[in-house]
Amino acid sequence: MSSSTLIRNATCVLPNATLRLNVLLAEGKLHLDPPDTIQADQVIDATGLHLLPGVIDDQVHFRDPGLTHKEDLHTGSRACAAGGVTTFLEMPNTRPTTTTCEALHEKLALAAEKSIVNYGFYIGATPHNLEELKRARRTPGIKIFIGSSTGDLLVDDQEALERIFAETSLPICAHCEDESTVRANAAALGGGHEFRDHSRIRDHRAAVLATERAMDLAIRHRHPFHVLHVSTARECELLQAYYDALDHEKDSVITAEVCPHHLLFHVEDYDRLGSLVQMNPSIKTVEDNLRLWRALNEGTIQVVATDHAPHTWEEKQQPYPRSPSGLPAVENSLALMLNAVHEGKTSLARVVDAMSLASARIWGLANKGQLAEGYDADVVLVDLTRQRTIRNAEQQTKCGWSPWDGVTLTGWPVKTWCGGELVFDGERVNDKHRGREVEFNRSESIRS
Repeated sequence: MSSSTLIRNATCVLPNATLRLNVLLAEGKLHLDPPDTIQADQVIDATGLHLLPGVIDDQVHFRDPGLTHKEDLHTGSRACAAGGVTTFLEMPNTRPTTTTCEALHEKLALAAEKSIVNYGFYIGATPHNLEELKRARRTPGIKIFIGSSTGDLLVDDQEALERIFAETSLPICAHCEDESTVRANAAALGGGHEFRDHSRIRDHRAAVLATERAMDLAIRHRHPFHVLHVSTARECELLQAYYDALDHEKDSVITAEVCPHHLLFHVEDYDRLGSLVQMNPSIKTVEDNLRLWRALNEGTIQVVATDHAPHTWEEKQQPYPRSPSGLPAVENSLALMLNAVHEGKTSLARVVDAMSLASARIWGLANKGQLAEGYDADVVLVDLTRQRTIRNAEQQTKCGWSPWDGVTLTGWPVKTWCGGELVFDGERVNDKHRGREVEFNRSESIRS
């Protein structure tokens, strides 16, 4: 039997206002401003705290199945709960890859057994699985690796890309780095010898060319398309030019997202962090950081997601280029963005929209992403004044490290509820709770 919780005196960030309200979590749903006579099993005094919709991270790699020495659905979802993330959408590059409906359904069954928070899984495109992509249903969409992958998940052939955009109906998202440019740069550098070479190999041109190519496909085929982890100023300009040319914003078929590491790290950070900030796409320059912040604040970029991609400490200590790309971020992403609010880089309303509401709109997630009557009771209570230092030893993620180790942030989650049940109490994660498979309402999906 589910319990009920009354959160009193919270400062609630609603889609169009910030109000001090009481909020009841009952039978898995939200009830705003209930009668004063209402009774609940638990009562929380949230005076001085802000209540936000739970974060929806639409890009994570939880490595399950096949690479669970790095992370699995249980440890990854523990990190989510501690970080205020109540729903994740996970990528298909596991072992085996999620490129068939059967593999997709197997992952969903695995998550039902292991995940503390809500979950969904993309189906991955290959040059040869068009029929699987066309019949897939229990998924937010199709993931294409236009570069930065190996084996059957790399789709670089133009004919195959044309058919995927032309003949499928699910939303598409893509990792955009031009494979031929990456390979030519690597050859010119002899494969690379230092961590800075990673940003020379996976350079601005590689990102821009692939994003241009994917946007062209989406525009010509009128296919909903989401640009993952934008990393360059030039991509922001491409997106802005696209939006400026529209007759009406509802004509848009293209959305985009940015990750905290592309907002906060730049090439000078290789000197102190080495492989810990080695990512695909690579980190770029300070100028790119500034343009990405501007694009986020102006709405040119709609979503903040993590691309949480853990590797073990031992794996990351290998010399370049043997060191793998990817970093963990899911349990610190909300705090990093709240700290950005504290520093005046963005607003709390913008953070809530980019980390919750926009993802729910773009992927058509039913009853999620906002504090609204009758919506799912996936919420996070945050203290905008709390200071805490990120420590490797305190990470919930299985890999046990963070590139932000030793960084003190202002603004942290203090409690997280998923489906109305407390999954993080400020210190401990509720390992007994199990999240639910997300449901989709495609008719209400808004892509602008």
